[in-house]
Amino acid sequence: MGTLLFGRATYEGMAAHWRGESGPIADFMNSVEKIVASRTLPEATWANSRLLDGEVPGAVERLKAEPGKDIFVFGSADLVADLLAHGLVDEYRLCLAPVVLGNGKPLFKPAPQALNMTLTKVTPLKTGAVILRYLPRYRG
Repeated sequence: MGTLLFGRATYEGMAAHWRGESGPIADFMNSVEKIVASRTLPEATWANSRLLDGEVPGAVERLKAEPGKDIFVFGSADLVADLLAHGLVDEYRLCLAPVVLGNGKPLFKPAPQALNMTLTKVTPLKTGAVILRYLPRYRG
């Protein structure tokens, strides 16, 4: 992973948490490039962060065309819905944790049509969670 792409709310939550943490994961989160898609955030102040330049579809297409490592999106359901609507999600990596909370936000926002996906890999973790990797099959 070379870049993290966030919506504003997820960015603010992650920044608030990771700025005060230490250790290998915190070091990574604080040093990796971070880009924020926001119409309301005046500036991105977390280390190695910047605002996305322009409207999401075109700006993300330009980011994807740049050389470098993969772009990851954590959370940011509204942003992901926009990316999906424009065919800009190359792969989904979902972590299925063996915990039922009983409430919370849906993983996917309502969409005008179904998105079919192909399972490409399953990775069980020691915690009992499972990482599921899918490729979206966009209708053309």
